[in-house]
Amino acid sequence: MHTAARSRREVLRGLLAAGLMVAGSGLATASRASQVIEDVAGRTVRIDAPARRILLGDGPLAYVVALLRPHEPFAEVVGWGDNFRAADLDGYQAYLRAFPQIAGIPSFPSATLDSIGSELAISLEPDVVVMNLSSRQAAESSGLMTRLAQVGVPVVFVDFRTRMFANTARSIEILGNLLGRPERARAFLQFRQQQIARVTVPLESLRTKPSVMIERAAGLYEDCCLTYGDGNFGELVTAAGGANLGSAFVHGTFGTLHPEQVIASDPDVVIVTGANWSLYSPAGDWVNLGPGADPAEGKARLGRLMQRPAYRTLRAVQAGKVHAIWHPFYDNPYYFIALQRVAKWLHPELFADLDPDATFRELHARFLPVPYQPGYWISLGGAPA
Repeated sequence: MHTAARSRREVLRGLLAAGLMVAGSGLATASRASQVIEDVAGRTVRIDAPARRILLGDGPLAYVVALLRPHEPFAEVVGWGDNFRAADLDGYQAYLRAFPQIAGIPSFPSATLDSIGSELAISLEPDVVVMNLSSRQAAESSGLMTRLAQVGVPVVFVDFRTRMFANTARSIEILGNLLGRPERARAFLQFRQQQIARVTVPLESLRTKPSVMIERAAGLYEDCCLTYGDGNFGELVTAAGGANLGSAFVHGTFGTLHPEQVIASDPDVVIVTGANWSLYSPAGDWVNLGPGADPAEGKARLGRLMQRPAYRTLRAVQAGKVHAIWHPFYDNPYYFIALQRVAKWLHPELFADLDPDATFRELHARFLPVPYQPGYWISLGGAPA
């Protein structure tokens, strides 16, 4: 072990044992290149790169690490949120099969994004903590940011969720530098932009936009209907040439529409998000989507969801313009796959030659360390798959 790294960890342990009563002055630093970056929160942060011990404040950030560092992708990860596993069990198991050692990575509860405590975080002795921008307020109000600053552990905020189109490129650049993979980050961003343009360029001449109701995590909760405002999947629907219903009623990124509002609006297309949430709600009627998911089971569940009062009388349901898509697209940089899929659902003639499945296969072949398995979306009735 590097002497400086050992010294720094001993200091961290000492401060932890002392209840973090004092700030660590003059902590030793590892002999890596020091650089000052600006994260997506606009904060100036000094980091040593490449990082050797990374704590992921949100489990799904693992998707990004795998993208940038496909060989032994999680060797530097010392801890992560359990929501990588619980929010996408099929995806987690695909990586577990390829890299069984990840079962030993410490995790923390992920019922809320601020559930990581400062004592746990510091006990894992990270060089850096990477968190989603949406967690910033909770991290500050809980005292986590203060405690980490006391022991000299930098926090870097990235964002693939709140403003996915605006912040993804910068977030990938930050993580590419942090992992010592800036060239790979640039290669991925070039591929991403090419695939986005395959949707946005044809839509420049679009005259009409179908109205879209997108329900977030349908069937996971008893309430209907969780949805998106102008951000996240709502932003994606707009970019795909749709008129997002939630944007007219929800102030902010996430919100809820009353079933009667959905009925009165009578959207042209209905989309729900789903994943393998058996660890969250074993008896729920959520649509199981992800690598290797059973399309027959998913279609049956989607049909049952459309029998709820908010949907059963809609023209979209009667016409079969009902779809389900993998929920984790909403907070990882692969969302351009969802953009292509939604655009093809909304404008099948305009995008007749676009093949989102082929794009996802290419992404796996070029950038990801696990093989591609279909199962990320389904359609109800006679709608195009």
